[in-house]
Amino acid sequence: MKVEINKVFPMDAPSSDAWTFLQDIAGVAGCMPGAEITEQVDDSNYVGKVKVKVGPATMAFNGKILVQNIDADKCEMTMQGKGMDTKGSSSATMDLTAYVRETEVGKCEVVGEAVITVTGKMASMGGRMMNQVADQILNQFGANFVNNVLAMGEGAAAEEAAVKAAEIPKELNGLAFVWGLFIGMLKSLTGKKT
Repeated sequence: MKVEINKVFPMDAPSSDAWTFLQDIAGVAGCMPGAEITEQVDDSNYVGKVKVKVGPATMAFNGKILVQNIDADKCEMTMQGKGMDTKGSSSATMDLTAYVRETEVGKCEVVGEAVITVTGKMASMGGRMMNQVADQILNQFGANFVNNVLAMGEGAAAEEAAVKAAEIPKELNGLAFVWGLFIGMLKSLTGKKT
């Protein structure tokens, strides 16, 4: 099953800060609750893992990230992530293009365009459910990414963002995730924008 997701994350920060942080692969991976880089093989290859907790159950995924291209002139990066759950019942691949663009002086946005392909048990959720799952995951990631970039600045807003960035959970909170998924599905059924 294949899902295409496009997201824009606006922020009150200079594009240079967002671009600097986007190139920090370990920092960016850490924006996903439960995700971490466990090894940097070389400048382009990384090994990592993701833990997801839903109630008493915990799922773990092992994966690899390949940074395919970094274009400093366009402030654009392309990468591919591949992973499989530790039980071998599901796998996923994500091709991601992310870039930073200045919207006005001192403000910017990060744009992410991803194609996610899943197989195994995860693929049995169906297209609508997978779209909602991907949307919820990227919303959590985006909020954490913005806080990390804002924390690079100065003043009270930067301090507040630094506190939020430090509070990223070590596991993807399944209950909060499922609640967000439920709300998103209700909105999609009633025709409201999510």
